[in-house]
Amino acid sequence: MRKDVRILLVGEPKVGKTSLIMSLVSEEFPDVVPYRAEEITIPADVTPERVPTHIVDYSEAEQTDEQLFQEISKANVICIVYAVNNKKSIEKVTSHWIPLITENTDKDSRVPLILVGNKSDLVEHSSMETILPIMNQYSEIETCVECSAKNLKNISELFYYAQKAVLHPTGPLYCPEKKDMKPLCVKALTRIFKVSDLDNDGNLNDNELNFFQRTCFNTPLEPQALEDVKNVVRKNLIDGVCDNGLTLKGFLFLHTLFIQRGRHETTWTVLRRFGYDDDLELNQDYLFPPLKIPPDCTTELNHNAYLFLQSVFDKHDKDRDCALSPEELRDLFDVFPYMPWGPDVNNTVCTNDQGWITYQGYLSQWTLTTYLDVQRCLEYLGYLGYSIIAEQESQAAGITVTRDKKIDLQKRQTQRSVFRCNVFGDIGSGKSGFLQAFLGRNLMRQKTIKEEHRSYYAINTTYVYGQEKYLLLHEVFPDFDYLSDADLACDIVCLVYDVSNPYSFEYCAKVFKQYFMDSKTPCMMVAAKSDLPEVKQMYGCSPLEFCRRHKMPPPQSFTCNAASAPNRDIYTKLTTMAMYPHVSQADLKSSTFWLRASVGATVFAVLGFAMYRVLLKTR
Repeated sequence: MRKDVRILLVGEPKVGKTSLIMSLVSEEFPDVVPYRAEEITIPADVTPERVPTHIVDYSEAEQTDEQLFQEISKANVICIVYAVNNKKSIEKVTSHWIPLITENTDKDSRVPLILVGNKSDLVEHSSMETILPIMNQYSEIETCVECSAKNLKNISELFYYAQKAVLHPTGPLYCPEKKDMKPLCVKALTRIFKVSDLDNDGNLNDNELNFFQRTCFNTPLEPQALEDVKNVVRKNLIDGVCDNGLTLKGFLFLHTLFIQRGRHETTWTVLRRFGYDDDLELNQDYLFPPLKIPPDCTTELNHNAYLFLQSVFDKHDKDRDCALSPEELRDLFDVFPYMPWGPDVNNTVCTNDQGWITYQGYLSQWTLTTYLDVQRCLEYLGYLGYSIIAEQESQAAGITVTRDKKIDLQKRQTQRSVFRCNVFGDIGSGKSGFLQAFLGRNLMRQKTIKEEHRSYYAINTTYVYGQEKYLLLHEVFPDFDYLSDADLACDIVCLVYDVSNPYSFEYCAKVFKQYFMDSKTPCMMVAAKSDLPEVKQMYGCSPLEFCRRHKMPPPQSFTCNAASAPNRDIYTKLTTMAMYPHVSQADLKSSTFWLRASVGATVFAVLGFAMYRVLLKTR
């Protein structure tokens, strides 16, 4: 909502503009009226909307046309004052003042107008019959108020309506000609309805309506009031109420009714609570709340954010198959202005046999977005209404900023849950296969992936010493001379070479020597395509000897050319090395070290799956 309101009063001389301002301030009619009142500011605490209000007078006798034009351009609302006993001043409203204001305001953001009929104490008749056709002709006219500066009639109401025209404008919400809400308003309220429909059944039941009411107006509806609202909808709309819940049609009808009855502040309160600005766009402050991320820190979702995202998944997984079909995914993202996940996402996370994103894959993709682009994650959570449904101040409350990596190294322990592994290797070395194998896809299944839907990321969970962690694999483009800081910044490096290609290892050796030999980032060599005959690598020493010289674990054999899902042990090893970069090379060579890590992984993977099945039955 605006931080202040600027009201300008214009009109013909002697219609009572200055008297209206002075009567408002002193609460009595002035004996002596100057040509022009000085600009006054009404403090926020004495206005109904709690917003400071500046009231500006105009005098033809004291001000130039240029000064008038400047005031028109600065005003948030303009009151055109006429005298109800002076026909000429009424005629001037349309012949002079409205055209003049139109010429001096931006076409795209027309300033709202209030018509003010002063001196109602001098006549017994109303000017409304003459004014109504003018109001119907000009959509920028918000309302008309007849008042008397002498009798103090409707003075405070006049300035309240002017303030309301700025803070709760009708223009963006409603089209008087069509007697219906504007498309942008319908779109915004539709999103609000879908976010508030917590069980996604197409109706707002009593609990959902009460939560909505409490969220927007800080007070629940009494049972009788709730029933009265539904009865009003039932009387006017056949399909406005279904299964004793308010449908989208009923919800939109109610807001149309509020606007038509002059209660558009009710609709604006709802819109602003759900993040909309005066142009019915989601506010940048709402979508991108401030979040400070110091260097060498990463971003992760916290427990509350995961719970919220789980509830969103449950809400849209209508067939309870623990995966989102294309229709269910479109339904989930219906509250977004665009589709945020493309086909590449299906090749970044786990999917079921039909290629649909699973529950695990869904949470993995959110984890990936949070880690790589936290601003985008905040935006996405904003569209889903996280701060409203989770009752948090903003989406930033769902993000954990991890501590500096240097502190983790000093303390020899980490609280992080997401670890990044950058995968290096020459063209054709098997990097893409290594990423896809992490998602449980063997070579046969990988061959069905279209090139245009290929992903350079893969993320999944692993278990290390019984702790569930996310390992994020990133395939680095193999242009040796163009490695960026992002290509080098990671928790662990994976160097992949093809055992059947004699020139494949050389690239890995070069990358290691130039970029990682003197760094503290742990590295692992992967001997890919181990199902093929191994050939001698055309390098100064063998891969095994190279690893020994540089105190790395021996090359890890890997293949995804199998009938079943590829073995996951290597990913557990990578996560373990990322979690414990201080562990000595002697420990890394010890079979008991890896055994302890992988046994914990197996046990907890089985337990995790069993627990999930139990939770699924209770959903």
